[in-house]
Amino acid sequence: MGHEHAGAAEKSLLYAVLLVVMVVLGGSAHARADTLDDYLAGFNYQEREEMKIDTLELVALLAEGKVQFIDIRFPEEYAAWHMGFGKNIPLNELPTRLNELDKTMVIVTACPHKDRAAMARMFLTVKGFKARYLKDGLLGLAEFLRGDKAKGLMDAMSYSSEVKNQKYP
Repeated sequence: MGHEHAGAAEKSLLYAVLLVVMVVLGGSAHARADTLDDYLAGFNYQEREEMKIDTLELVALLAEGKVQFIDIRFPEEYAAWHMGFGKNIPLNELPTRLNELDKTMVIVTACPHKDRAAMARMFLTVKGFKARYLKDGLLGLAEFLRGDKAKGLMDAMSYSSEVKNQKYP
């Protein structure tokens, strides 16, 4: 029974992602349908794996300055608590704020669990960005970044920022 429920939940999430992408694309949905169709038609196990990033890989890439971290929660959620790095671009503002993203970097989207992050990743992918979503969610990242691990990451990011002259808001 639990396995059937998990399968139904995954299917519901996929349908929700597809619906949101189509709604977000709005009037240009027809112009972008081929891109989304092509993406979905070419979706395979490799893409399924590559679209996700776990906390350990994210932390390593952040320390090296190789990803742009985007927290896609609403401003009120972000104001209540957030990481000391990255940028807040709420999911509903993403279509009008694409110019704030660096197309030369991998964009990692995150929210507390992963539902909105997965939607944001698909939208960005259709828009031509190399994007992944944090499969552990912000809650998993917060659990991991405790004590020395948090200090190590922030020290490494500070060093990486100085070396690359790249600042994180």
